Amino acid sequence: MALNKAAWLRQANSPLEVGDAPMPTAGPTELVVPNAAIAINPIDCHMQHAGVFVQRWPAIFGCDVAGEVHEVGIEARGRFKKGDRIIGHAINLVSGRPQDGAFALFTVVPADKAAILPDSIPFTEGVVVSFAFEAAVCALSLKVPGTAMPGVATPALGLPYPSLEPAAPSKTLIVYGGSSSVGSMTTQIAAAAGIEVISITSERNFNFSRSCGAAKVFDYHDTAFVDKVIEATKSSGREFVGIFDAISTPETYANGLTMLAKLGGGHLACVHPPPDNVPENVVAGMIFAVDDIATPVWRDYVTPALRAGKLKCLPPPLIVGKGLEKVQEALEKCEAGVSAMKLVVEL
Repeated sequence: MALNKAAWLRQANSPLEVGDAPMPTAGPTELVVPNAAIAINPIDCHMQHAGVFVQRWPAIFGCDVAGEVHEVGIEARGRFKKGDRIIGHAINLVSGRPQDGAFALFTVVPADKAAILPDSIPFTEGVVVSFAFEAAVCALSLKVPGTAMPGVATPALGLPYPSLEPAAPSKTLIVYGGSSSVGSMTTQIAAAAGIEVISITSERNFNFSRSCGAAKVFDYHDTAFVDKVIEATKSSGREFVGIFDAISTPETYANGLTMLAKLGGGHLACVHPPPDNVPENVVAGMIFAVDDIATPVWRDYVTPALRAGKLKCLPPPLIVGKGLEKVQEALEKCEAGVSAMKLVVEL
């Protein structure tokens, strides 16, 4: 009989403690996955330090999982079977249930937030996709604003879903922080939706941003980059959608609002609460990376796109080590800052 363990958070701002955990079972629309690899996201650091989104203590959190399916809920058996190699997005963020956290040997994943991982892709590579992928779809494709947190709306850019054969670009999106996990995935998904992406990153990550699908890249260390991005956007001749700010600091907000002012306004989609008192022609919102808007894309796009090389497992993984004991180290490395890579722990 399989035994479960987890890296528990006993209270906010404390280190994780590895200990026994109940063995989860699959509800009708769920999968139970023995995790071969898990990945770290900045939201995990916020949850550990501030206890945000934690609904019950002690908590198991974490979003990205990859492994072979152990149990399939009765309503999910049309798409998945035991032994399937999958990547999945665990949703403790919204459910609060410990069994829905990634930082465990076994995790429950909704079947509509999972996809078959082609045999050619190792778990340690595939695991970087899930959370960033759903965040990107939520940033780009919502048509009606929802609620990210009390008093803060989600963005509603209303852009098309990604396609294996995207149309020629007719619109332009600026991605600020193009080498971050969510920034690089948003670049991929936008490009696959037929959107021209102008990426702001550091010069050393220009080739990385281009590999994600960015049409033009600019170095934020360049003192004239704001003017250069404005000029590149205007000269494209395409409809300007707005800015996806994957960094979301006072500095990036100030630069973004300057760009939006010169470009006639547009959307400002952020990964943190947006700035206060934005102009009337700017529609600001904060992404929330769990939404049913992503269900058709998980079902119809992810696996064939991975198989065809149209969806790349980027940023590449940096494997911190093996075992739940390494999750705390990975969180600390994430908080210290990484660029153009995603931290992964093997299990």
